[in-house]
Amino acid sequence: MDKDNDILAKINGKSGMTVPDGYFAEFAKNMAMNLPERESQNIAPAPRSTWQQVRPYVYLAAMFMGIWCMLKMFTLMGTPDSATGIDNNPTLISALNDDSFVEELYADESIDSYSLLEDLYNEGFEASDFTQSVSYK
Repeated sequence: MDKDNDILAKINGKSGMTVPDGYFAEFAKNMAMNLPERESQNIAPAPRSTWQQVRPYVYLAAMFMGIWCMLKMFTLMGTPDSATGIDNNPTLISALNDDSFVEELYADESIDSYSLLEDLYNEGFEASDFTQSVSYK
């Protein structure tokens, strides 16, 4: 095995990838000369539709709405529970102070009088508490 394994030594250190001298200096000029002449065409661009004109603004508005929703969610997740309670919400307080709203809220037709009496009895009310006379105006 006396063979010389150095391939570059066999080809005198040259890879064989060479170009003539000054080839790249004249390359652009030779390429322009070899290309065929191009006819100049005065083609007007197609008119843009309304959606193509409005689309960037719609995308921008959607992006800002997404950022706003993200910030709103971060704000809601970061506030303590006491800040979102009923004590800090004047709308809920005024609604619960209104008797007609509360009556409509708790008016459930699926509860019959037997179920109501049974629940009251289970809570500790006695039958004598129910026999008191009630006067309606």
